[in-house]
Amino acid sequence: MRFPPAEDKRQCARAKIPCKAFLLVIASLATNMLVSQHAHGQSAAKPGAVEGTVFVVDSGGTSFLPGAKVALKNIATVETESDANGKFGFSGVEPGTYTIAADFPGMHAEQTVTVEPGEEIKAALELKLVAVVTSVTVAGSPNDAEVSTTAVTISEKVVNDAPNVNDRFESLLPLVPGVIRGPDGRINMKGTRNAQGGSLVNSANVTDPASGGQAINLPIDVVSSVQVVSNPFDPQYGRFAGALSTVETKTGNYEKRHFTIQNILPRWRDRAGTIAGLGAATPRLTYTGPLVRDRVAFTQSVEYRFIRTPVNSLPPLQRDTKLEGFNSYTQADFIGGAKQTATVSLAIFPQKLDYMGLNTFNPQPSTTDFRQRGHEVYAQHRYITGPESVLTSQFSYKTYDVDINAQSDDVYRLMIDTTEGGFFNRQSRRTERYDWQESYQFATRQFVGPHRIKAGLDYAHSSLDGVETFLPAELVGSSGQTIERINFTPPGSFAIRQNETAAYVSDQWNPFSRLRFGFGMRLDNDTVTGSTHIAPRGSLLLTLTGDGKTLLRGGAGVFYDRVPLMLPAFSSLPDRTVLFYDSTGQATSSTPFVNRIVGGLENPRSTSWNVELERQVTSSLTVRAGYEERNTAKDFVVTPVTGNGPGVISLSNGGGDSYREFQVTGRYQAERFTANASYVRSRAYGNLNDPFLFIGNTPQAVIQPDAKARLLFDAPNRFLLWPNIAGPWKLNILPVYDLHTGFPYSPENQYRQYIGPRNDRRFPQFSSCDVQITRPVTLHVARRHMHLVAGGSVFNVFNHDNPRDVQNDVDSATFGHFYNPAWREFRGKLVFGF
Repeated sequence: MRFPPAEDKRQCARAKIPCKAFLLVIASLATNMLVSQHAHGQSAAKPGAVEGTVFVVDSGGTSFLPGAKVALKNIATVETESDANGKFGFSGVEPGTYTIAADFPGMHAEQTVTVEPGEEIKAALELKLVAVVTSVTVAGSPNDAEVSTTAVTISEKVVNDAPNVNDRFESLLPLVPGVIRGPDGRINMKGTRNAQGGSLVNSANVTDPASGGQAINLPIDVVSSVQVVSNPFDPQYGRFAGALSTVETKTGNYEKRHFTIQNILPRWRDRAGTIAGLGAATPRLTYTGPLVRDRVAFTQSVEYRFIRTPVNSLPPLQRDTKLEGFNSYTQADFIGGAKQTATVSLAIFPQKLDYMGLNTFNPQPSTTDFRQRGHEVYAQHRYITGPESVLTSQFSYKTYDVDINAQSDDVYRLMIDTTEGGFFNRQSRRTERYDWQESYQFATRQFVGPHRIKAGLDYAHSSLDGVETFLPAELVGSSGQTIERINFTPPGSFAIRQNETAAYVSDQWNPFSRLRFGFGMRLDNDTVTGSTHIAPRGSLLLTLTGDGKTLLRGGAGVFYDRVPLMLPAFSSLPDRTVLFYDSTGQATSSTPFVNRIVGGLENPRSTSWNVELERQVTSSLTVRAGYEERNTAKDFVVTPVTGNGPGVISLSNGGGDSYREFQVTGRYQAERFTANASYVRSRAYGNLNDPFLFIGNTPQAVIQPDAKARLLFDAPNRFLLWPNIAGPWKLNILPVYDLHTGFPYSPENQYRQYIGPRNDRRFPQFSSCDVQITRPVTLHVARRHMHLVAGGSVFNVFNHDNPRDVQNDVDSATFGHFYNPAWREFRGKLVFGF
């Protein structure tokens, strides 16, 4: 078995020297912060308060607006909503300067106030039309968020300050409790597979129509916030079985131009203490400014990405995947008069990844090269028909093409401790999606309390055309001889078309000032399954105490998942014949298998509910405890079926999975730092033969019978801590500590047959601490101001051995050994702003 070379081990040891100095600096800063915070507590000034109203002015005069989202922003952000009379309030506000922002669909107001000790500030926020804030992944406006579910939002400040190893917005999602990066590197939200969650741009679907996974890349400079909603009971959301994630992009600047450039210096590839070429180059440029002042704003961000990512248990010069891509995001925001706004955007994201699937047991010659080409055009128009009513229209067009090729045509040979030959699968896919949506927010109606009714329609057309080729694959036993061979029929081609239509209506009803109900119904039709489904949902929000500081949330609903287009193409894929050999090399059996969809395809159905109790213990501390449960039936599963005569590789809706989660979170907000801490106890359980393990981008050659067990990304216990610190000397410090149970795995033998109960063994406990420290700097150059952000990040500060590969073959001498640890990494950060 391969181990890191001695030179690499010495390199790890040398890395501990600067780490000790770094830890001393962190300890010093922490002590400084604690002392200063203690001193502040000894002489703390009396907190103040901020109160006010939210209103609009039109030809009918002034109208106070209920249900507007109001945020009080300083180092941290505190949010509330205006009541039935348009009033809002924040108590226990520490002295300082704050920004108050109010938002309602298509409208915005903002005001800066300074709170003196014991002072009560009165603020009047007049909502005016603004350009629409765009979003990436899944969700609409924050004002449409579910009353029963607290959406965890990662603000723009955290996006900028948090350590981010690859500068991707999806890498920030694990900052949310219940969201974890699984053993395959993909994000799993609330116990669901990557393809079961929702992913939209401005409420337009950006998933890959073929596989169902997220398929868009954006420069992170355009990202304003990241949000995860675990149970979005609002019926405007559909075609998913899990949670939703939302990323909002920044609105263009209507008043002045702003330009940033960063990552201009490359990183060299250090192997065994010597420079071995380029390790990474990721320059990024972003511009925003007015085209027509107060009318048209323009944003353009581009980035080039060249990144080598090592598998640390392979030889130094044969351990890297190589990614090269170009991401461009263009956005124009329009204000078309007193009642209209519009946004148009274009995202382009071609990419190529060499040696995809590289790991300890699958070296470079046996991997694939992945190529993608994609773009999305998006347009949204909002027309405000009254003080509280808005008509929103949007259209999107997306393409996503994929080609996967092997390094050679040599026979793919799965051995005990490694793999030889070229990968056995080649793919070529071309996909398109058109999506049109209309929604209308009605003005508030009164009937035993105010009702806020919303209705909408959605139509999407998707298409997939492709060809898949499978070449022979062999299994080599511990004796060194071939023990099994899998032959395939000629390449299979397919052409799939899908039309999806949806309609929904929802009502947010406040029968009493301290009680709010949410009711809704969604109707979904899918031409692939030939079915129409009705999905009812309901939720409540109850204020338990008169001070408004104790909240009870709850909800329940039904969700119907989408059907990725590779599934109806399953029967068109090449069939296989499995041959077994004895010790003399003679074939002892030969069984042909045909691919068959058994029982027709149906949309998986998920039912979920949650209950949550939140208490603002003090003006600085908020604690929340909640439980949620989700059960998915009629999930897709693949399994071989044998009997007399030919066998069948069946795809059916015979699977299911479940997720249980108990969560306790706390948020402590002081003058100079905000700390977020959470503990999650969870269980993700279900059928293990996910179809995309066998027909995805890196399919497995051997298909074993399906079983039920803990899912591969199940982590029963997880503790997460990330404070955001405004340190001395204008330093911004944000460490992230993540501790969770290791992921499960199953032992198998030389035939790739599982031994014993599935997933009853686990990787070692995962423990990681990352930190980023930055400082703003202003330079005066030729009567102009240049704004810089300088600093750096350290990933895996304590150099904890978090292996990513395991030898699970019981016939290997190294069975049970773990490989490919995540070593400590240092990164610099330098941002120039003009």
